[in-house]
Amino acid sequence: MTSPDASLTVLPGGHSGRTFLGEAAGDRVVVRLYPPDDRRGPEAPEVDAAVLRLVRGLVPVPEVVEVRRAHPGTGQPGLLVTSWLPGERGDLAVARLTAAGDADGLRRLGRATGTLAATLAGMPMLRRGPFADAELSVGRFPDGGLVDWVRERLPTWPEAERRGLVEVARVAQERLDAVDRACLVHSDLNPKNLLVDPASLAVTAVLDWEFAHAGHPWTDVGNLLRFERHEAYVEAVLGAWSGLRGGEPAALLDGARAADLWALVDLAARAGENPVADRAARLLRAVARTGDLHAWPVGG
Repeated sequence: MTSPDASLTVLPGGHSGRTFLGEAAGDRVVVRLYPPDDRRGPEAPEVDAAVLRLVRGLVPVPEVVEVRRAHPGTGQPGLLVTSWLPGERGDLAVARLTAAGDADGLRRLGRATGTLAATLAGMPMLRRGPFADAELSVGRFPDGGLVDWVRERLPTWPEAERRGLVEVARVAQERLDAVDRACLVHSDLNPKNLLVDPASLAVTAVLDWEFAHAGHPWTDVGNLLRFERHEAYVEAVLGAWSGLRGGEPAALLDGARAADLWALVDLAARAGENPVADRAARLLRAVARTGDLHAWPVGG
């Protein structure tokens, strides 16, 4: 294996500062570093590499060039080197199309991302849980549902807001429990982690699989529609997913918003750390105050 050149440039778009553009054997590569104290343990690079190999050929992902686990005893970080793929970042494409009032472009992008989410939802898993090792063994999530998650993660919220969110979480959990199937979930499938062809708006790469797990089929749709609310885009995502996996788009949207509560609560608990967490907190407070999963904060 050929290690990447020492000259690395931080790639924009993320908040961790751990992903870099480099060069290996004359080719551009993407290098992701994993600190020795990574929350997922020293196997994290190997797990991410295994997920990329699992989905390669089904969805567009970079090729694994090199993988190296972290060594906590020596302080050596883990490493995952992948090929570089071209494309415009999805969130920049959404912003460009929205600013231009290009509803047709937003529909095309929505169909592409909705089809992607439906493809992942069609990859079955025996049960839900985190990936534990490079064999993608499925571990166990902690006991408890959304109501417990709200109480655990948001203990400092004003009581009225927390009580309102608990009621929303209770109804959302009932909706989620109606589906007992498990599938592969990217779990961070927002446009920022997608590359698209600027002209055709086809997805050219799905990036950042560190939160991938075996989970609920609606989770990735919830992520796609968390902040991107343009009507043409939303309808296209829902239509593409429902066309492949079945069900009514309106019911899918309800379920997707319910599934996304897990991530919204976790992000809101980290408000102040980065702009995405701050935005999630504003959105979640709007949901708590109105009791409506589809609420949108005043001012966006």
